[in-house]
Amino acid sequence: MKKATLFAALLFSSVGAFAQSWSLDKAHSNLGFTVTHMMLSEVDGKFQNFDVKMTSAKDDFTDAQIDLTADVNSINTSQEKRDGHLKSADFFDAAKYPTLAFKSKSVTKVSGNKYKVAGDLTMHGVTKPVTLDAVLKGPVTNPQNKKTLAGFTVTGEVKRADFTLGSVPAAVVSDEITIRASGELVKN
Repeated sequence: MKKATLFAALLFSSVGAFAQSWSLDKAHSNLGFTVTHMMLSEVDGKFQNFDVKMTSAKDDFTDAQIDLTADVNSINTSQEKRDGHLKSADFFDAAKYPTLAFKSKSVTKVSGNKYKVAGDLTMHGVTKPVTLDAVLKGPVTNPQNKKTLAGFTVTGEVKRADFTLGSVPAAVVSDEITIRASGELVKN
């Protein structure tokens, strides 16, 4: 029994040894969203403070494990009054739910540099499965510091109602929230 346990421990530790960790280059990344106001105009916003951690042993990232967190209090729509309203109990309720999170479950290559990323999104204390589209750029080697970089553009759509995110009618603020994130990751 000890041999089987030791073998299993060695097998799992050797698999983990090949996984590479990646961290977010925050200066070259953004996490944004768009909603429609009064069924007329699009309003853009972003989270100023967020982080992404990724591990992957495969060069094509199909085994990637991705963890994103965002500080809801860092929401910015370029309009202070609206930002305050979004942080209030009417929408995100940042005092009660200060963090938005995404944890991947699978990364599937569709074709070329296009992927589907499935995982659990948590907003306003509600966790729901979502599938997002991703485009990979790179990896490349930074000529200045010789570090390996990979860029991802991630897009998708979620519904406010699925996350009980505000009771404002969809005629005032759309139920659909378009997500657009662009991130540069550095291999550690």
